[in-house]
Amino acid sequence: MRTWSLALAVDRADPAPVVRQVARGIASHVAAGRLRPGERLPGSRELARILGVHRNTVVAAYAELLAEGWVQSSGGRGTFVSPEIPAALRRRAGGSGAGHRNPGFALGPAPSPRSAIAAQPGVLSLVSGIPDLRLVPVDAIARAYRRALRRPGILGYGDPAGEERLRTAIGQMLRSTRGLEPDPAGLMVTRGSQLALTVTARALFRPGDVVAVEAPGYAAAWDVFRAAGAHVVPLPVDEEGLRVDALEALTRRGKVRAVYLTPHHQYPTTVTLPAARRIALLRLAAAERLAVLEDDYDSEFHYDGAPVLPLAANDPAGVVVHVGTLSKILAPGLRIGYVHAAPEVIRCLAEHRRYVDRQGDRALELAVAELIEDGELQQHVWRMRRRYAARRDALAEALRARLAGALEFAVPAGGMALWCRTAPDLDADRWAEEGPRAGVLLHAGSDFTFEGEPYPALQLGFALLEERELGEAVRRMAVALEAAGGPGHAGSGGRTKGRRA
Repeated sequence: MRTWSLALAVDRADPAPVVRQVARGIASHVAAGRLRPGERLPGSRELARILGVHRNTVVAAYAELLAEGWVQSSGGRGTFVSPEIPAALRRRAGGSGAGHRNPGFALGPAPSPRSAIAAQPGVLSLVSGIPDLRLVPVDAIARAYRRALRRPGILGYGDPAGEERLRTAIGQMLRSTRGLEPDPAGLMVTRGSQLALTVTARALFRPGDVVAVEAPGYAAAWDVFRAAGAHVVPLPVDEEGLRVDALEALTRRGKVRAVYLTPHHQYPTTVTLPAARRIALLRLAAAERLAVLEDDYDSEFHYDGAPVLPLAANDPAGVVVHVGTLSKILAPGLRIGYVHAAPEVIRCLAEHRRYVDRQGDRALELAVAELIEDGELQQHVWRMRRRYAARRDALAEALRARLAGALEFAVPAGGMALWCRTAPDLDADRWAEEGPRAGVLLHAGSDFTFEGEPYPALQLGFALLEERELGEAVRRMAVALEAAGGPGHAGSGGRTKGRRA
């Protein structure tokens, strides 16, 4: 690989000979690690041109470096940094900080680390929220992306709210499938729902603002709110979702700025917030003037009966900020999310997004707009919905056959995972810890609790694996349970909270 132009300078006022200056500069690059063993140096003519010196000066400098052991010459191939320079010599003083491993300034705390969601080779993942990438219409996306790249000006700056064509297409999709009536001014496209939540938090919250959240729930959203300075308060979840009465009690104790929830398929329990609670929540939010952050992360995957419309579809007071994503439909790596809210809110979010991310991938946004307009995305969703429904049923059947005494669950009407309660004498954390050693990746209930406290449940995603793979994953779960001690085992737990993806 050719070396980039070296940051060398020749100082005519320096009493040291130019040859020595050049040799000393290259040696300092090697000592600091900016030039690595085996790396090719520029040719003598090229470096002479860059430095504005005679070629013989560079030849003499290279000869000096060769004599000192810094470089090696390989005939007509060129001059290379010597691979035999000791590491101690490379680390000695001579650079200006490129090799520093620790900062020379105070650094604030980073968010708490999360457990990895990617399985190692040979490990079957039952982590939820990840679509099967084998089903992604890669060829259709690639064709649309190539067409988008040919559009004049597409590689320049664009609207921080996203390409209007995609906002229009998403608006039509939401109008048809979710009962919303957004125009492009009421939509912003983001790099995934996580950025949508981040920008919303920056715009809405000030240090000390109280934000109520579901617990168990989505810990990555809690981190976003805390990073914005909010005081995050957990609210209980039962078999019908968020306890709205608990939110009402919280408002009586003080001002609440917002509530964050996943009403369609509560994350992680998958339950749907019933109509009575939805009405009560919206009335309370209107009366208290609190924002309702609705995370509609997987509404496309509803298999039994008609899907419930989002809170934003019945929001006369304008309190709902509706966040969605296409990552579950297409792929997490494509990073397409969106926010639907009142146009004034979207304008504010777009200005905040300008300073966080400036804009998205304009070509990708146009490509996805084309997929929606041509019906390709809708057909892909229908195919995935059929596949995922079959996988949901296959996982449920396998769990009943092998682990009936260990797990109790209800088959959800939609979503991408089963929420399984563990038997009272089982340690869910210990079971999940043994999973990778048995070749299966699991998330325990403690991954979703507010303080990481033990919770007698496992979340088992079914979208990522085919039916045969799900059967094998359940067999490995049984092996992991036996390794964990089975019924009556008292493990230590203590796992970190996992991401939804």
